[in-house]
Amino acid sequence: MVANVVQLTDTKKQVQQINRAFSAQRQAARAHPTPSLAERREHLKRLKRMLLANQDAFCDAINEDFGGRSRDETLLAEFMPSIQNINYTQHNLARWMKPEKRKVHVLFQPARNEVHYEPLGVVGIMVPWNYPLFLAAGPLTAALAAGNRVMLKLSEFTPATSALLERLLHETFPSDLVTVINGEADVAQAFSAKPFDHLLFTGSTPVGRLVMKAAAENLTPVTLELGGKSPAIVSHEVPMKDAAERIAFGKAINAGQTCVAPDYILCPRDRVKSFVDEFRAAFSTMYPTVKDNPDYTSIINERQHERLQGILNDARDKGAEVIEVNPGNEYFGEGTRKLPPQLILNATEDMRVLQEEVFGPLLPIVTYDRMDEALDYINDRPHPLALYYFGYDRAEQKYVREHTRSGGVCINDTLVHVGQDDLPFGGVGDSGMGSYHGSEGFVTFSNARGIMRKQRFNSGKVIHAPHGTLLHKLIYRIFIR
Repeated sequence: MVANVVQLTDTKKQVQQINRAFSAQRQAARAHPTPSLAERREHLKRLKRMLLANQDAFCDAINEDFGGRSRDETLLAEFMPSIQNINYTQHNLARWMKPEKRKVHVLFQPARNEVHYEPLGVVGIMVPWNYPLFLAAGPLTAALAAGNRVMLKLSEFTPATSALLERLLHETFPSDLVTVINGEADVAQAFSAKPFDHLLFTGSTPVGRLVMKAAAENLTPVTLELGGKSPAIVSHEVPMKDAAERIAFGKAINAGQTCVAPDYILCPRDRVKSFVDEFRAAFSTMYPTVKDNPDYTSIINERQHERLQGILNDARDKGAEVIEVNPGNEYFGEGTRKLPPQLILNATEDMRVLQEEVFGPLLPIVTYDRMDEALDYINDRPHPLALYYFGYDRAEQKYVREHTRSGGVCINDTLVHVGQDDLPFGGVGDSGMGSYHGSEGFVTFSNARGIMRKQRFNSGKVIHAPHGTLLHKLIYRIFIR
């Protein structure tokens, strides 16, 4: 009872913090609605300096939160894309901010049409636990570049990283420009209910539905970066070593706890054994051991570890063959959350592994005979966040792309499309809505304001009443056809 009272008290204080911060940012946005190019560049410089000066601290905090995560993995998957995104944004920001000239129809001349990309105001960003730095810094970069004030709700499942990020952002920016909110699910619920000018949520599809429902009460526009079951298609002709190696990379990084990790394999029926053998070989080269290997990430917490074990047990109980990829023949029992890849053969539709987003190192293999069967399997299910195809036949690459729908496509690799600064990143259907990264991020967090300007001469008088004149009839003959 005492613990519950403390929890309620903390929640109340955190909700009050949300309200105060939102009010302060709303007032600041009204007082200074359009930061200059120089101001926005300075904000991005501060963010970059803060990140570079605290690499070790962030690597240590993320490692603590995961109970074991490689420093190099954090540098490669979180720091490098965050810094490169800031650099890319800095380089292109002046061009993005420049008003766009648009054509004026001859009927309305003389006039001038332009689109001005203006700040929305106060933006809310809800950050997940799997990439707690990259998925905070990326949207923060885009929102600041667009001239907004930003509130971030960080994940309660990465307390060390969230506390560090809160402290450092507080030291780097005034609170009426950037504010960090920490707290449990009820705090996140209160956060999503604020009347933001835009809300970006990254997380699961079920929670995304709740966030969108809360935002709808205020007609808050949302960008939802969700997940789903991203397939990897192995073609009939691709060298299996090439495909298996790149799939192993995509499934092993962060122990599969990645929204765009390959969730299941579509493999030709007669090539399954080859895929298993080559996957084992590729993974063993990258990770000769798993349990005490600092290069291989732990499952984030016991709750997620138990969930994955439950999915595995469900598959075994219903007749699947589970092949553990365990190069060191190590024992994984109590006291570790390390989980080596598990290849799952003969999976059926009633198994959780083919129903839920895996979000871990479990990889079911679904067989097919003809490419159209593989594409039908994908199209019979909700659109995935990513789709991977492995094969060097350009005609088949085009066929797969044109006959499927997904948030993004990566051909002959996995994951790396997310790190491309000049490509939009987003989902479609159950995997999300809207996109950001690069220029799309700037546009997402901007109001594209159409502006028409006329001076003294008014050609529009020709359409004023009284109607039915010869001039009106001539205009109808010319323009209504």
